Amino acid sequence: MQQITQQKPPALKFLVIISIATAVILVLTITPWNIMPTSITEDVKVMATTEIGCIGESVLGYSVVVENCKASVGDTISATFYVPAMEKNGYYNKIHEKLEKVTP
Repeated sequence: MQQITQQKPPALKFLVIISIATAVILVLTITPWNIMPTSITEDVKVMATTEIGCIGESVLGYSVVVENCKASVGDTISATFYVPAMEKNGYYNKIHEKLEKVTP
């Protein structure tokens, strides 16, 4: 007499596929590249001068120290500094706009 054997579903393969799909979805939704610092250069207004250099304020509201600066208070100078990428690309602004639409 012939024995009929039933094959069990490949649970391990299914679990691996689900894990990979979940990882891809999380990477695309969390967007870790928005957290990474980005170098930007913009004109800042000098707020104070010290022996180290000038302290200026950027358009984004960051205090920036420019070394070896000879400018005086009130001058506008160019400065390069790092900010999270989400500040530059407007990621938070988009989230806040969506939240305002659903908030009663």
